[in-house]
Amino acid sequence: MTLLSPVVARGPLARVNPVAKLGAGLLIAAPLILSVDWVSAVTALILEIPLMAMAGLSWRMFWLRTAPVWIAAPLTGVTIALYGEASGQVHFQWLFMHVSDGSLSLAVAATFRILAIALPGVALFATVDPTDLADGLSQRAKLPSRFVLGALGGLRLVGLLIDDWRELEVARRARGVADTGRIRRLGGMAFALIVLAIRRGSTLATSMEARGFGARTARTWARTSPWGWREWLLLAAGAAISATAVAVAVATGSWNLILGGQA
Repeated sequence: MTLLSPVVARGPLARVNPVAKLGAGLLIAAPLILSVDWVSAVTALILEIPLMAMAGLSWRMFWLRTAPVWIAAPLTGVTIALYGEASGQVHFQWLFMHVSDGSLSLAVAATFRILAIALPGVALFATVDPTDLADGLSQRAKLPSRFVLGALGGLRLVGLLIDDWRELEVARRARGVADTGRIRRLGGMAFALIVLAIRRGSTLATSMEARGFGARTARTWARTSPWGWREWLLLAAGAAISATAVAVAVATGSWNLILGGQA
């Protein structure tokens, strides 16, 4: 199992409809995108802890899945602190780098915003099966089935790219052309991988058309996408987190709406 494959979990939210998870993530992210302040981000992050705990991931899998987020968020904050717009007292300046009160405040806000937006999305979607997501998007979100099924078919083939890359390496080593010129060899292998992907994609498209996936008639589904009180409760939780984060930020006077030109 790779880090990209879905995790089998037993948490209360593990079997919730993927569309509800997507909706909850969008509801949580909406106010964090509109405002640049650390209060709303920290408030949302604290309120998200129960949702992430109920996602059903073990501690080891949670840290493995969210490791890129924990790395990217501080790096983003450091970059903004060094190169963000200077305002207030300047603490450090050298060439294009300047650290000021304004850049530090913006860096802290950006760091917590990334954590608050990305962590619940990664935790909730770690247990999502691509087929369940496709069923939900078509049956519940009413997206075009041709687009959804085509995307699902392409996503199912992503894992084969790794196997193709390994087979190309083995084949080139067997011919004795993989020992020198690694950088030049990388370009050749990448081109060969693209050719293999195009061929496999064409074959997949032809086979799907032959099986009627391109028909414009109403589709039937082998599995229904369930929707009940758990899905509505998750959406309500996402809306409550957003409303609470906004209310706390407004009450403390830290709400900084980007569209208002205050950021």
